[in-house]
Amino acid sequence: MIDIQKVPEFYRVYVQALGEGELVPLLLKTGDDFITFCRELTEQQGLYRYAEGKWSIKDIILHATDSERIFAYRALRFGRGDATELTGFEQNDYVPEANADARSIHSLLTEFTNVRAASVDLFASLSSEQRQKEGIANGTKISVEAIGYIISGHLVHHMNIIKERYSK
Repeated sequence: MIDIQKVPEFYRVYVQALGEGELVPLLLKTGDDFITFCRELTEQQGLYRYAEGKWSIKDIILHATDSERIFAYRALRFGRGDATELTGFEQNDYVPEANADARSIHSLLTEFTNVRAASVDLFASLSSEQRQKEGIANGTKISVEAIGYIISGHLVHHMNIIKERYSK
């Protein structure tokens, strides 16, 4: 498990949601848990928003996928020694452009599954030295290893939100 002090403060809530564990097994477990949970949803549930202006569950699934792609890209660049500072992204701009509600839950989960498999392969392939490399993204210094834990914790965070706020 990563030392929480090595995780940028903004992201600590995600990593703290994970509990104990090594990175690759956590990526596998959280991905499997999310897929299993979302497979139980109906298409109608996928469209549900708990309040006006909030994302649908389908939006959340695709947001998790988009975010993971972006974080994994950062990890790849930093892990390969690229010192170029990377910009952030505005999640609230991505969600309406993604048009998740027009897709099936099956389609969204297939895409998520593929992205998670690529993330698992990436982090499994990185040496311990590569995982300790750091870069700057969105103005914040972050290690490759921290990014991996954030990916896993971000997913748990959103699954918990679905369970807490989207159940009828």
